[in-house]
Amino acid sequence: MFTKLPNLFFISFLTLFFFSCSKDDVEENTAEVCQTLETGTTIMPLGASRVQGFPPFFESYRYKLWKDLLDGGWEFDFVGTFEDTVVYATYKNYCFDNDHEGRAGWTAARIDENIDTWLDQSKNPDIVLFSSPGGNDILDGGNVEDALVHVNSIIDKIQAHNPNVTILIEILAPAKSTYMDEEGLAAIFSQMKAIIDGIAQNKTTTTSTVVAVDMATGFSDDFLADDIHYNKAGAAFIAERYYDALIPFLK
Repeated sequence: MFTKLPNLFFISFLTLFFFSCSKDDVEENTAEVCQTLETGTTIMPLGASRVQGFPPFFESYRYKLWKDLLDGGWEFDFVGTFEDTVVYATYKNYCFDNDHEGRAGWTAARIDENIDTWLDQSKNPDIVLFSSPGGNDILDGGNVEDALVHVNSIIDKIQAHNPNVTILIEILAPAKSTYMDEEGLAAIFSQMKAIIDGIAQNKTTTTSTVVAVDMATGFSDDFLADDIHYNKAGAAFIAERYYDALIPFLK
């Protein structure tokens, strides 16, 4: 029951996706020459559909965060083995850095199965942005404890690849309030806030910092394009929270 809304939403618009573009953020593929930024702090966006995005139907925070980092004058490189087919608008004569590890519909268990391969095949990340940990597991009606086993395992594997990595792990932004009420999710999301705080504390080592980033406080239904996914305002909200949390760890 929980999987039908996000999965059917994704599939039903799949064909339209290749023929549509967002007027503000997405442009037709042109011959315009733009620069790429591939030096500095390597950052891996990791998660599911909220990371991948599906413009113009729903948004990822990545494009807005990328622009915020450019505005801040930071040197950085988004890394990962996956790229969208969408062509995003250039900004300050830079091409959008479209590398990430966002997989729509994937659970923590499935990410756990693949994270070692992704880390082997991409640039070693200095920072991982671990979004909505266990979110799809919960939406699929899975057991929270089982999801957390995989969340912890993902962190362990990232730290094994880079003992000095910084991991920013989200305290999940909620789904739409009516959807949360209908599916009885409010209590689970509230429980997850304390759990993610505890994971961040327990997984921090002498060389690897794990930080819980609160995406839930201040998040509202106005930030959602549907029951689950961000609109542009929601993507901007998430990007700003990530940006503030990133500043102490950027070069």
